[in-house]
Amino acid sequence: DDQIIWKYNIPENEVCYDTATDLVDQGCGYVISDSYGHQSYMQQAASENADVVFIAMTGDMAALSGLPNFKNAFNFTYQSRYVSGVVAGMKLAELVAGGKVADKNMDANGNIKLGYVGAYPYAEVVSGYTGFYLGVKSIVPNVVMDVTYTNSWYDPTSEAEAANALVSSGCIIISQHADSTGAPSACEALLQGGTTVYCVGYNVDMLSVAPKAALTSAQNDWSVYYTYAMGCMLSGEEIATDWAKGYADGAVMISALGESCAAGTA
Repeated sequence: DDQIIWKYNIPENEVCYDTATDLVDQGCGYVISDSYGHQSYMQQAASENADVVFIAMTGDMAALSGLPNFKNAFNFTYQSRYVSGVVAGMKLAELVAGGKVADKNMDANGNIKLGYVGAYPYAEVVSGYTGFYLGVKSIVPNVVMDVTYTNSWYDPTSEAEAANALVSSGCIIISQHADSTGAPSACEALLQGGTTVYCVGYNVDMLSVAPKAALTSAQNDWSVYYTYAMGCMLSGEEIATDWAKGYADGAVMISALGESCAAGTA
């Protein structure tokens, strides 16, 4: 623990660069950032400190940068998104069979409406919601999905408002690529108030805030990457410029299934 310096709540602006260079000044040989918007500032710091390795988690600029000391890492999150979509699809099929899908939940072509609260229109968000949509569609073919962006990774109020708006437009299942409990909490309140709506979260188990509405969450196990990266540090091996692993390596998963999941989901 005494070999790791933690910096919390670093914004996606020049403060990230200042923080990264401060860590270099404190003697760190490896500097790791944890948000997509950090990477341009990490790249700048990497270009000025050739003897330090900079790792931008969820980034996608390392290979193009040409800097040997700039790395990217992310998981195959679209895989767990797909599986969580299958969970949602099974619930949706149960709702259809039980006559719980109303006319308001259908579009003019007879497709059932899904909603998705996205942070930004970045590749990781698009690939994730595509995976989720295809997972649902593998169970219930006649679905469409509306995506609303909050332009923030963490904004409980905006995420709740987006979820409420999507449900108001007729969406019966809500998922998210955002980090707060805003959307699940909103879905739980709506469900308790008599609206038929269920949700799939991201990163954390949402059952504590949405015990009835939450079905599961797509999750990452970052220990798989950190075990790999720190093993490279200890052995002196070079860390891969672009690293990504999924279910085959235990890097992605879904959280515990909620009590509202359809029979047979497990």
